[in-house]
Amino acid sequence: MSTFGKVFRVTTYGESHCRSVGCIVDGCPPGMPLTEDDIQPQMTRRRPGQSAITTPRNEKDRVMIQSGTEKGITLGTPIGMMVLNEDQRPKDYGDKTMDMYPRPSHADWTYLEKYGVKASSGGGRSSARETIGRVAAGAIAEKYLKMAYGVEITAFTTSVGGVHMFPPTAEYPTPSQNPAFMNLLQTIDRDTVDNFLPVRCPDEEANEKMADYIGQVRDAHDSIGGTVTCVIRNVPSGLGEPCFDKMEAELAHAMLSIPATKGFEIGSGFGGCEVLGSVHNDPFIRAPVTEESVAKTGIPRSKLTTKTNNSGGVQGGITNGAPVYFRVAFKPPATISQAQTTATYEGDAEGVLAAKGRHDPCVVPRAVPIVEAMAALVVMDNLMQQMARHAARLQLPTLKQTVPPAENGVSMDT
Repeated sequence: MSTFGKVFRVTTYGESHCRSVGCIVDGCPPGMPLTEDDIQPQMTRRRPGQSAITTPRNEKDRVMIQSGTEKGITLGTPIGMMVLNEDQRPKDYGDKTMDMYPRPSHADWTYLEKYGVKASSGGGRSSARETIGRVAAGAIAEKYLKMAYGVEITAFTTSVGGVHMFPPTAEYPTPSQNPAFMNLLQTIDRDTVDNFLPVRCPDEEANEKMADYIGQVRDAHDSIGGTVTCVIRNVPSGLGEPCFDKMEAELAHAMLSIPATKGFEIGSGFGGCEVLGSVHNDPFIRAPVTEESVAKTGIPRSKLTTKTNNSGGVQGGITNGAPVYFRVAFKPPATISQAQTTATYEGDAEGVLAAKGRHDPCVVPRAVPIVEAMAALVVMDNLMQQMARHAARLQLPTLKQTVPPAENGVSMDT
């Protein structure tokens, strides 16, 4: 479906080469300052044509708010946002061979099987152009999360092909065991990440190696994949809806819905399978009460935190207040200009197809803001569900076995 979320709901529309792409955001709280200037920075980080190692398609991706705000303030009604496709070239896909042959590993064949008709140009809804609506909606969610709870979401490139920022070792089979990685998660921000363009890997040596490798792949008319790591700091505890909508399940759903994704892991991930339980467990410790949390909740109450964070900030499907971090794997882009063998749509003959058009040799650098956007949508939707639960509980007498509610009605201090 084209709609994501239960309370904070986002519906995207548009294909790769149609007149415009965009989204409808329903459920945004009223009374929040919001203009295009709040949304455009993330759109610019996602847009094509950023560097020599991205697609040369030249789209400015200027977002236009169509509804849901008045005088720069959200009304609580659906927010419509639109971005024009200005540099579309459907003729790049008009070659007869592309009408005869599905591109290897692309969505041409599966879309035809599902709908009985396919977009004549580009990848249609499978194109990364669809993610424009996600990024626009995510920027709205991020603004609320930052204003209300100080939530910070930062993603960055951690590998391209076999070039890793934190390569696994015998001592550190998973980055969660590596102190350098865990320290980075505490401080990394988007300004720092964007100082390492064009790849967005916040390590000078690794960033340079990745950029060189992508350049070599591009020159060979080929493509390569990689991974993006994301950290969400200051996440309120108690978010997540067991049993089937656990926080990590929601995040996995969101991330694997992004085009070209092939894998998801949270916390220690697959590397955590290689360490003993006595090493992997996160011991609880008392967390100091900060002035910020007291001011937000009005209750000077201590909280627990964990000494380590192999769990990735989620236990039992519910956030525990520690930073939530995860990694997403992106495959090599399917469309390459190198000649490849394939069969006709009817399957009655084989041929050679050299796809045309403008494409990224590696999607990872531009995927960074998309991962951030989807993370924001997941946290926002779960936060609003939890706020509704707490507001309903306030109408009942306080029981001895329950935690006293905060004065503001939401005892989810950070």
